[in-house]
Amino acid sequence: MVVKEQPFLPILLGSDMNAYGMARAFYEAYGLKPVVLGRSHLTPTQDSRILHFQQIDDLNSQEVFVGAMEKVAAQYPDKKLLLLACGDDYAKLIIKNKPTLQQWFTVPYIDESLMDQILLKENFYKMCEKYGFKYPGTTTVTAEDYESFIPPFDYPIILKASNSVEYWACKFPGKKKVFIAHDEAEKTAILKAIYSSTYQDTMIVQEFIPGDDSYMRVLNAYVGKDGKVKLMCLGNPILEEHSPEGIGSYAAIVTTYDKELMDQVRFFLEDIGYVGFANFDMKYDVRDKQYKLFEINLRNGRSSYYVTAAGYNLMKYVADDHMLDIKQNLTYADNEHLWMIIPKGVLFKYASNEKLKLKAKSLIREGKYTNSLFFNQDMNVKRWTKLSLNSLNYYRKYKKYFNNKGLSE
Repeated sequence: MVVKEQPFLPILLGSDMNAYGMARAFYEAYGLKPVVLGRSHLTPTQDSRILHFQQIDDLNSQEVFVGAMEKVAAQYPDKKLLLLACGDDYAKLIIKNKPTLQQWFTVPYIDESLMDQILLKENFYKMCEKYGFKYPGTTTVTAEDYESFIPPFDYPIILKASNSVEYWACKFPGKKKVFIAHDEAEKTAILKAIYSSTYQDTMIVQEFIPGDDSYMRVLNAYVGKDGKVKLMCLGNPILEEHSPEGIGSYAAIVTTYDKELMDQVRFFLEDIGYVGFANFDMKYDVRDKQYKLFEINLRNGRSSYYVTAAGYNLMKYVADDHMLDIKQNLTYADNEHLWMIIPKGVLFKYASNEKLKLKAKSLIREGKYTNSLFFNQDMNVKRWTKLSLNSLNYYRKYKKYFNNKGLSE
């Protein structure tokens, strides 16, 4: 395609699936190749001709981050630079250092004071109460009290680390991103294994909302620099990843629509003074027919290319707003589309919601489906081989790990 030279350049922090989806969205919208910065070069962004990768050791540490970003900015003195995070640790670093970074970059993120309100659990739940969001019963447990800890709600329960950076640095047999404990003995064994490792921070304990992966919902929103929501897109996951490191990450999503929910989230975001991307994870609870909100991420979600795939280029929203000063109206996405990162054979073998499976098959027949990593305009033998092997590996992973969220391998 013939595209005129753009006066801006996106700088993306992270080299995972989300980074590739964001780079692809920028390439599709403007024909430009973002700069992708990461501590290591992960498979999704390897052997790609739609991005430029730079490796920076320890980029996610405060000691390295600001100095490294100043050096990167100095490489592009003639461009307006748009700084975007692909993961939580980078989003937090950008927000913490926003006043300094704004010397060199456009930084479409909230301030640190609002971040603290949203991320600190006790503040977050107060916000939920104020704005009418339901949330699962939640408490915490520590290394000091885990042996005598009794959860204040019935089993099964969810266990996950509150400090994800520290947690990923630790090692112990049977380690998973999220655990489900079905009884007292399993809960004690999981906590003992965790606290026998180097991880000594708090663990979050939540009640389990019944229902398979298809009861989850994911909502990605973009709030403009004027504080008004410009885009909302709701997704209904059909299947999540089930490997130890992938539990809770979506593997296949069908876009869906719920005006009442979108209205509620839009009022919340605009009322608290939010700007930039926001990503909400929630689960539909059949017991009271309410969505239970798990968390708000201060960035677009790992699977957020589902929004672009459905016809609403998420990166075009932020760049048109901040870089090109193009006025935008509010859009509630309502195109139906299937996004996935797994082979069709895995999806239809392991997904259990028959209605959603029929919908997925129908969308595939109509050509309304996308795997964000397989991009025809960015394919070569090396990339195709790696991605194909990666894709086939999902058959092995699901066979080994499907629905195993306890301590055993």
